[in-house]
Amino acid sequence: MRELVVEADGGSRGNPGPAGYGAVVLDPATGETLAEAAEYIGVATNNVAEYKGLVAGLKAARELFPDALVHVRMDSKLVVEQMSGRWKIKHPDMKPLAAEAGRVFPPGRVRYEWIPRERNKHADRLANEAMDAGKRGLQWEPSASTAGLDATAARNAATPPPSGPPGDATAGAARARAALASGAGPVAAPDTSGTGTSTGTATGSGAWPTAVARPTAPDDALFDAEEAVAASVASGDFEAEAGALAPVGHAARTEAPGAGARTTESGAPAAGPPGALAAGTTPAPVGTVHAPAAPRQGWTGPDMGAPATFVLLRHGETALTPEKRFSGSGGSDPELSATGLRQAEAVAEALAARGTIQEIVSSPLARCRRTAGAVAARLGLDVRIEQGLRETDFGAWEGLTFGEVRERYPEDLDAWLASPKAAPTGGGESFATVARRVAATRDRLTAAYAGRTVLLVTHVTPIKTLVRLALGAPPESLFRMELSAASISAVAYYADGNASVRLLNDTSHLR
Repeated sequence: MRELVVEADGGSRGNPGPAGYGAVVLDPATGETLAEAAEYIGVATNNVAEYKGLVAGLKAARELFPDALVHVRMDSKLVVEQMSGRWKIKHPDMKPLAAEAGRVFPPGRVRYEWIPRERNKHADRLANEAMDAGKRGLQWEPSASTAGLDATAARNAATPPPSGPPGDATAGAARARAALASGAGPVAAPDTSGTGTSTGTATGSGAWPTAVARPTAPDDALFDAEEAVAASVASGDFEAEAGALAPVGHAARTEAPGAGARTTESGAPAAGPPGALAAGTTPAPVGTVHAPAAPRQGWTGPDMGAPATFVLLRHGETALTPEKRFSGSGGSDPELSATGLRQAEAVAEALAARGTIQEIVSSPLARCRRTAGAVAARLGLDVRIEQGLRETDFGAWEGLTFGEVRERYPEDLDAWLASPKAAPTGGGESFATVARRVAATRDRLTAAYAGRTVLLVTHVTPIKTLVRLALGAPPESLFRMELSAASISAVAYYADGNASVRLLNDTSHLR
C-alpha cells in the first residue's frame, strides 16, 4: 500500500484577520513534492486556517492515491492532539472542519505527528503565499509559487555549519569535491520523522524509512582549479585571485577588451549604456578562476536548506541610457526618463503577478529608488536602501561616451581596460574595489535574508559581478552577458557556499 506524508499549516494576520492555508504531499522515501495546495480564505483564526490546510492536504493525497496510508505532520499542537483523539474539540468553527478531515480517509489510515515550526517551512511558505495573494485581491497560483525552495529545509537532517561566504563558487565547489571524495558512506534521504535526526521517532505504527543509501559520485578532477585556490581566495578579492592565478588574469591582458567584446564597424570597442559594462567597453570583472568542464555537483551532497534568492532588477532607462554614456555613482544621479518610468511600471506589474517577492532592497541612486518604489507600491512592501548596491564611480568619465573618454583620456582608458585594479580618471572606483564591495554586500544580505526571496534593484556592474561570482566564471564571461534596462536576473545562494544562477536578462515583461 502506498504511503504518503502530508504537511499542512495555516495562518492569520490578526487572529482573526486575513488568513490562508498551505499543504504539501510528499513521497516519504525520497522527499519529492507530489502535490501542493494553498488558498486565501478571508478573515479567520489561525486554528481555522490550520484545519482547512489539513483538509486540503488530505484531499490532495486522496486524489493521488485513494488507498494510501497517510502520515500528517503539523506544527499545530491543537490540531494534532484533537485529530488524534486526545483533546476535545470545543470550538464551534473547528468541529465541522475536524469532522470533514476525519471523513477524507477511513479511520486507521491516517496518523498524526507534531513537528516544530522550523520543520514545517514548506507548508508555512504556501500559507504565506496565499495570504500575500489575498492582500493583492488574488488567489494563490501554483505557477507563481516558490515554496518548494523551503521544502528541503523542513525535511532534511541537520548538517554541520558551513564555512565561507554564500555564493562564492570557488569555495563552494572545493567543498563539494571534498565531500564527494571523502568516502564517508551513504547520504541520508530526506527525513520525514520531524525530529531533525536520521533515525526519527514518528508516532504511531508503521514508521517510514528514514535513510536510503545513494551511490557516491566518482572522485573526478572537475574542481581542481577551484580547490587549488579555495583556501587563499576571498570572494571578490582580486588581489588574492590574481596572486593565485596570475597567468590568466587581467594583468596579462594589454590590448583593448578581450574575447566577446562588441566593437563598432571601425573595430573600436562599442560604447555602452549607463554602467558601461553592458556595452562591452569595460574590462572583465575581478577574479580569474577557470573551471574545467561543467562541475558535476549533482544532488548527492547534503542539502543546506532553503536558499536566499536574489531577484536582480536593473533600473529603468534614464536620459543617458540611449546615448550610451557612463552613468555611475559619481555623476549627476539622473532620474528615470518617461521610458524608464513605463519600464518600472511594467516590471512592477510582472513581479506582482508572480507574487514571490518578500523583501525589496535598493541602491541609493535615484533611478533605482524610483524603480524600486514602483514595485513596492504594487506589492505593498517597504524599500530598504543598501549603499553597497550602488554603481561604480566612473570619476571624470561620468556622463561621457566611450569615444569621448578615448579622445580625452587615452592613457587612463588603456590602463583601465588592461587591469581591473586601475581606476577611471579623477579618482573613480576600480572594478576590483567594486567587486569587493559587492561581495561584502552579498554576504550581509544572504545572512539577513536566508530562505527569503529578495528583490535587489541595482545597476549593471553589481548584477554582472554577482552573476560572475556565482558561476565562478572567467573574467571574459562578462563580455558575453547582456543586461538591458529594467531586465530581471536571479541567483539563489545556499548555506554551503554554492549558488545557482536561475535567470539572466529577462525582458519579457517589456514586450
